[in-house]
Amino acid sequence: MKLPLAFGLVSLLAAVVVGAVATDFTAYLGDDPTTCNNYHVMDAVHENWFHAGHHASATCNDCHTPHEFIPKYVVKAINGFNHVSAFTLGRIPEAIRAKERSRRVVQANCIRCHGETASSIADGQMNSGRVCFECHRQAAHGPRGISLLPYQDKAH
Repeated sequence: MKLPLAFGLVSLLAAVVVGAVATDFTAYLGDDPTTCNNYHVMDAVHENWFHAGHHASATCNDCHTPHEFIPKYVVKAINGFNHVSAFTLGRIPEAIRAKERSRRVVQANCIRCHGETASSIADGQMNSGRVCFECHRQAAHGPRGISLLPYQDKAH
């Protein structure tokens, strides 16, 4: 009875290791924006970020994940599972929109970096129910529609 269990566990471990190596899993643990651009659906988002104002000061994780160690990797795991599921099942939305939990993370990171400026806006009513990127949508990813293909620098 112990031999089949041991064989099953070794097989599972081998499958996990092969999967991690084949997908370059460890790259997703870092902060390199090109990793976020591994899927073609992110081409325009990545390129727009590359040409926008935040390119020099912020990577994807600076805005899209918490900065505390454990919450950062919990969010990365949840988002990674959602992304892999969508790509595997072919359920990629036409327009990628942030879920409410992602909106809260991005808003917290806007305030983390720009809190002093934000506190002076609207008499300091930062908890008005609106998020920074409702008005400043172009700040991190530039104007929409700059390009749909990588390395094009012109509007359509």
